Amino acid sequence: MLDDGLKAQLKGYLERLQQPVEILASLDESDGSREMLQLLNDIAALSPRVALEVRRDDAEIKPSFALRRAGEEPRVRFAGVPMGHEFTSLVLALLQVGGHPPKADAKTLDQVRSLDGDLSFETFVSLSCQSCPDVVQALNLMAVVNPRVRHTMIDGALFQAQVERRGVMAVPCVFLNGEPFGQGRMLLAEIIAKLDADAPRREAESLGGRAAYDVLVVGGGPAVPPRRCTPRGRASAPVLRQSVSADSCTIPSASRTSFR
Repeated sequence: MLDDGLKAQLKGYLERLQQPVEILASLDESDGSREMLQLLNDIAALSPRVALEVRRDDAEIKPSFALRRAGEEPRVRFAGVPMGHEFTSLVLALLQVGGHPPKADAKTLDQVRSLDGDLSFETFVSLSCQSCPDVVQALNLMAVVNPRVRHTMIDGALFQAQVERRGVMAVPCVFLNGEPFGQGRMLLAEIIAKLDADAPRREAESLGGRAAYDVLVVGGGPAVPPRRCTPRGRASAPVLRQSVSADSCTIPSASRTSFR
């Protein structure tokens, strides 16, 4: 499913795994399951620290797969094949579950660890959505850092029945414990602020009376609102030949394979 160039880049990233990662795939007889299995087999073949277990179980949402460290419960799940813009989300999740340190400051990570209660997030995405990966990656990181957080990425094009039942009109669309939580692009700090009622006070104290700006543009034009995408349609993103950054894990989007 992945071409040789992308496999070579992904193999280099997987060499950064510090702990074994187990992929638990819940599959059925659908074309989506066959596509998912092909991708997961490609990934598992690239590193001895990645193990794949295929389950023909009664999981609530199939096809899907979860990532976990050995001996732990899985907390990051992908319902759908995370290609296109979400391929980077998958690679980052593999690295973080495998012990590679997330690119977030210590203060933010401490805030994530201090979140109380069981938090089960679901994010509906479109694989052609450019804003969705920011949300998916933030919630995946939270699930890796805090054992009481769970996150599932859901490809709205593959799970149309859930899209209609939940009334999802645009993506990214996030649910928390089954209830609407947010819609549109959200960064990690914004998500934490919505969850942690005491965050604004601590932030004000840390600023010591100085003005705070989300974005300061000097000489720029009018602000452009974040783009929202509809959950319908499973567009393919072309493979881009570009340089990669190990720190940010910016890698080419991968094209999808259609099964006939």
